[in-house]
Amino acid sequence: MHDVQASFRTEAEARLGLTLSDTQLGQYQTYYQWLVEWNEKMNLTAITDAEGVYFKHFFDSMTLLAVPQFRTEGTLLDVGAGAGFPSLPVHIAAPGVHATVLDSLNKRIGFLNELAAALRLPNYKAVHGRAEDFAAPNQWRGTYDQVTARAVARLNVLLELCLPYVKKGGHFFALKGPDADNEVSEAKRALDLLGGRVVNVVKTELPFVEGTRNIIVVEKIKDTPKQYPRKAGTPSKTPL
Repeated sequence: MHDVQASFRTEAEARLGLTLSDTQLGQYQTYYQWLVEWNEKMNLTAITDAEGVYFKHFFDSMTLLAVPQFRTEGTLLDVGAGAGFPSLPVHIAAPGVHATVLDSLNKRIGFLNELAAALRLPNYKAVHGRAEDFAAPNQWRGTYDQVTARAVARLNVLLELCLPYVKKGGHFFALKGPDADNEVSEAKRALDLLGGRVVNVVKTELPFVEGTRNIIVVEKIKDTPKQYPRKAGTPSKTPL
């Protein structure tokens, strides 16, 4: 574990420009321990070895911090949280990001809120619900500086679920595998309808891990029409 942590700290500084404190390293270690322990009770991740979790999950999430458009302050909504990726690894490294995570499985919400309390992270909270639930006017619509999603759906579906929450002038970040260019191509109609434009696609190679990662950066250039998102289940069944 010590060797993995040392490599993690070194690579975070070399590749992402992050200087992680001993306190932050301790938070990542606690996160890893909780993830493995809770994973025995509920399905959080198929990856449980230390190197895999630190680099395929933590480091992969933290590549957001090297994206020029990403801000290390303000509000962030993470849609489809799973085990907290990418928002929790990002928040540990950049606590100025006030993060809310939204997930439809209440067990995962319980895990994340208990973990955030154990890590003493008052500006990180998890909320139970679907992305379609909170996008009505006078709720969360158009209130977030930044929105993220990782391993949730293809881009044309994600845009309908996530872009309504982004402030005009803010950004949506979709963390993707190697097929990002194709996803951008098939999402042109959704971008036009929902008020977004792709301003960057950041390609990265993770240390000690094979395979290309991409972060698709979408700027919110106009308000999303009020009929989106459609009712739960419709975006994935009939994508824009």
